[in-house]
Amino acid sequence: MASKKEVRDVPRNQGKPSQSNGAALPDRQVDADISSGLANSENWAPAHGRRVSLEEYWEKWYERPHSHIDVSYEWNNGILEAKPSHTYQQTEQYRWFFRLLGFYLDAKPIAKILCLETGAHMSVPDGKMPSGQWEVVFKPDIGIIRDDNPAAWGGIEQHFYAGVCDMIVEELSDSTTAEVRRDTEEKKEGYARAGVREQFILDPKDRHMHFCRLGAAGNYDEIEPDAAGIIRSQVLPGFQFRREDLLRQPAHAEMARDTVYAEYVMPYLQVAEIKAEKAEERADTAEEELEALRAEVARLRRQRS
Repeated sequence: MASKKEVRDVPRNQGKPSQSNGAALPDRQVDADISSGLANSENWAPAHGRRVSLEEYWEKWYERPHSHIDVSYEWNNGILEAKPSHTYQQTEQYRWFFRLLGFYLDAKPIAKILCLETGAHMSVPDGKMPSGQWEVVFKPDIGIIRDDNPAAWGGIEQHFYAGVCDMIVEELSDSTTAEVRRDTEEKKEGYARAGVREQFILDPKDRHMHFCRLGAAGNYDEIEPDAAGIIRSQVLPGFQFRREDLLRQPAHAEMARDTVYAEYVMPYLQVAEIKAEKAEERADTAEEELEALRAEVARLRRQRS
């Protein structure tokens, strides 16, 4: 019996899962097997590697395609690719960075966030492809779409984004070497081809952490931290963070008092602390003035006596 690791490592062009006679396993049979408890580990994502049209993908595979499995598929030039799950540490790092972006966009609302398994449909001309187009629907962990992006995002009826995000953030999937390769090479190359201006890959193990910016040649250049280890975005002016903080994940109250984050992380906390300090200073001054007045009253009483 194949393990989940072995199944995830199969080439993406393997085609449909098959029965013993090589025929494609019907979807209703897959669901029936899972429902009856007969499915083995190969069915963690039964349609992984299946070739489908874009129309079929939107109709059947984009949103929760299996009634008994929590799996999400991306569409890569006609091939279904299952999105792997994440560990607790990966999830926590993702949450920390997502909140950091949220603080920035609350302070500087110049862009919108794409997430929650929402797809980004990207297409560019490519004469090497049979269709003449390189076309994918990826579901980035975080997509940033600036308000000046020519493809708008935010309509109440939009269930996917038809355009190129300005920034993409992916939390590394590393259960297998195939997953690492897909995040660090295949999808990275795809985002560059589509024209995503900045792409970050997060990794709590710090083995494959990358911060890239699109260069003039259409390839990604690594964004090097400055002497203090700070990464700065050009897509989001003023958005900056220490590389080491992605591993340490400091508390927000600590960040609000840190000059690296002070301009956009909980600025109201700084205002409240400044007001409290001024109030304390006024109270100290009033106490000093009261003590001086009491001393003057005592002096006058001594003179009278």
